[in-house]
Amino acid sequence: MKVKGFIEINKPRAEVVNYFADPAYLGKYQDGFLRKELVSGVQGKEGTISKMYYQQGKGEMELTETITNNQLPDVFEASYHHKHMDNTMKCEFIEVDMNTTKYAYEFEYTRINWVLPKLIAILFPSMYRKPAEKWMRQFKEFVEKQ
Repeated sequence: MKVKGFIEINKPRAEVVNYFADPAYLGKYQDGFLRKELVSGVQGKEGTISKMYYQQGKGEMELTETITNNQLPDVFEASYHHKHMDNTMKCEFIEVDMNTTKYAYEFEYTRINWVLPKLIAILFPSMYRKPAEKWMRQFKEFVEKQ
């Protein structure tokens, strides 16, 4: 299942990409984000593996991020592994004009191995699309306030 979209941010591309690339800002626009820990590689470089932790109910959810392509300021791609699902992410940053950036994103869920999430994906695909759209709006709001 793929989720695609874009959002225009009223800031120069270099500034938008700067906020996107720095994990110190993740908690400013991703609900429940707790921390990101480097496992191997060099932060931001292709092949780097990190653990990402999010508050989920009373516990934590752990994701493993692997950067598969980092050609910033143009494109960033990564894969994410969770015990119940895998997904990929591709983000493109396109300069609309000197003060506007188009942030295009594509998420693809490549493995869902738990019955309930599979049913939700089939019956209610918006349950996967809405969080992505929410994080994009929150990112836009955060960057534009800076």
